[in-house]
Amino acid sequence: MTALAANITHFARILRRTGIPVSTGKVTTALEALPLIDISRRDDVFHALHTIFVERRAQSEVFRLVFTRFFTAPGGEDAAPQNTERLSDDVQPASRRVAEAFGVENVAREAVASEAESLSWSTAETLRRKDFATMSAAEIAEATRLIATLRLPLDDMRTRRFRGGARRGVIDMRATMRAMVRTGGMIELKHKQRTRRPPSLVVLCDISGSMESYSRMLLRFLHALTTDRARLNGELVHVFLFGTRLTNITRELARRDPDEALARVSKAVADWSGGTRIGQSLKDFNRLWSRRVLSQGAVVLLISDGLDREGGEGLAHEMAHLHRACRRLIWLNPLLRYEGFEAKAAGIRAMLPHVDDFCPVHNLDSLAELVAVLGAPARMAA
Repeated sequence: MTALAANITHFARILRRTGIPVSTGKVTTALEALPLIDISRRDDVFHALHTIFVERRAQSEVFRLVFTRFFTAPGGEDAAPQNTERLSDDVQPASRRVAEAFGVENVAREAVASEAESLSWSTAETLRRKDFATMSAAEIAEATRLIATLRLPLDDMRTRRFRGGARRGVIDMRATMRAMVRTGGMIELKHKQRTRRPPSLVVLCDISGSMESYSRMLLRFLHALTTDRARLNGELVHVFLFGTRLTNITRELARRDPDEALARVSKAVADWSGGTRIGQSLKDFNRLWSRRVLSQGAVVLLISDGLDREGGEGLAHEMAHLHRACRRLIWLNPLLRYEGFEAKAAGIRAMLPHVDDFCPVHNLDSLAELVAVLGAPARMAA
């Protein structure tokens, strides 16, 4: 391997530690692109790599910090400052993740390097309670691994279809008559019972600027749900993202590799970290997708903080429509992490009367609570 290839591979590895998804294909593209420019010009190299590795605006600042640090001093990761004191709490999250990716904190470095190593009980307890928005790069890596193990226990529901069963349920006259023909008139009652299957799962996730701190981890969670349901039931989880517009990412999220899936999602969505038009997005869903994906008793997860830039205009009507069309509507809101939360925003007040469950979604414990909620009977929101 040439020095250039080794450096770019090393650079990509550090980007992954900060949370930026970097596939092998992107590294190959970078190695093919750099010989086409003047690599003695620092700005040209920066913009070339930025174009290849950065797909979202929120990743740009992290990339700039990594690039500056990696290519300023020789040795890349080994050129990190020797100060090993813990970073203060007032350091910006991007700077913290970049510093830990370069190995400033030995604890974080070891956690990223050995994902298979189990955390101690006390450390795991702290991680489960920690807000996604304040997690370091190492903690995000461990949380991502834990999220991939979550399973949603959706209870099976009865369908309209029947199948032959034991001597219980209703009498199957058609099967009984066929048996009489075969046995020459002897009567042996046949029975049938309704089949059961897990309900469909539909997710509507807010990716506006106010949800930026949580969208990355929630997409990991949604990918885990998608692959798990496809493996167990052969069914897809229908996932839609919305900010100022509605985007169906079900096909992109179905990729088994999480990094590849999220990379495809990033290319498919054009309104990351912008405003929020919840009412219009739900209207588009109800008009274009409701009849397709909410048939046969679907469960809907609505992930949003309820902060609508249009002041909740038309939101109550669309929420009522959505609630009537599904078996169960569960609203996951990161603002519930605050003990003194009150439904003051117009959007929240318009949405709340039309949900069956209202739950927080800001850390691993809240995701575990969601698992418990889905395993229990639906309850009406207060």
